[in-house]
Amino acid sequence: MNLTQIKCLAVFALFAIIGFGPVSPGCLIGMYVVLARPLWFKTLVHNLYGNTILPEPAFTADSVKQSKQARVKCFMSLLVLFIVDIAPVPVTPVIAFGIILGRPLWFYLIVLRIYGKD
Repeated sequence: MNLTQIKCLAVFALFAIIGFGPVSPGCLIGMYVVLARPLWFKTLVHNLYGNTILPEPAFTADSVKQSKQARVKCFMSLLVLFIVDIAPVPVTPVIAFGIILGRPLWFYLIVLRIYGKD
């Protein structure tokens, strides 16, 4: 486990406690990331995956279109999670814990698609 994983787990543990209200901070931050694509999040994901050997996807000529489609799908998924998180059990932090601990390849590839060829 690297330092970035520990920090992310601590933040999402806090979000799990805060998330018992009607607002899910994890979803709101996720929606912001999908819309604004800040550099700090891409750096965070690279640090999260640390020394893991990861493939670099080959972007096609339609990479702008693919990036936009990925952003729309991710935003809609986060919106659904935001609505589900209104229930008394926070779902988003549990999903985040799985991603932070498991570091699945699909999450890394989605982040690369969202950011596109920048």
